[in-house]
Amino acid sequence: MTDNYYDSIAPAYDELHSSEQLKKLEIIKKELKINKETKLLDIGCGTGVSSQFDCDVTGIDPSEELLKIAERKFPDKQFLNESAEELSFEDKEFDVVVSLTAIQNFDDLEKGLSEIERVGKEFALTYLKKSPKASEIEKKISEIFKDYKIKRIEEEKDIIFIIK
Repeated sequence: MTDNYYDSIAPAYDELHSSEQLKKLEIIKKELKINKETKLLDIGCGTGVSSQFDCDVTGIDPSEELLKIAERKFPDKQFLNESAEELSFEDKEFDVVVSLTAIQNFDDLEKGLSEIERVGKEFALTYLKKSPKASEIEKKISEIFKDYKIKRIEEEKDIIFIIK
């Protein structure tokens, strides 16, 4: 599995995206109760910027080059080359699933969001406001997570969903 675009920008990824990702992380950390015992899955983890939680983190990403950087930066975390549409985890295996600015890149939005819902208990999902898939993302989140409380936060460049 490979993602050529993200593989090609991997060396500059943190410089391009880390400051905006860190802003979203601060919001998410205030909204969700995450402690050392929390089991967290980071979907589209990139270089691990959004894996910066003091808990048991597993990150997945389709880009092998981004994962190599993440593994060097965070040797205490687990990183796997997987896509959101085919997660290799048990139902409700994770206390929290986060996906920062990745869902608009899913090949199959409904399948990816359904897999996220299947493996998690609480969620923090974000997407780029400018995404051409914005209305589809909003609709699918409200359908797939209909049995949860959904809080929608508008950030500078992203929409953040806190789902409990």
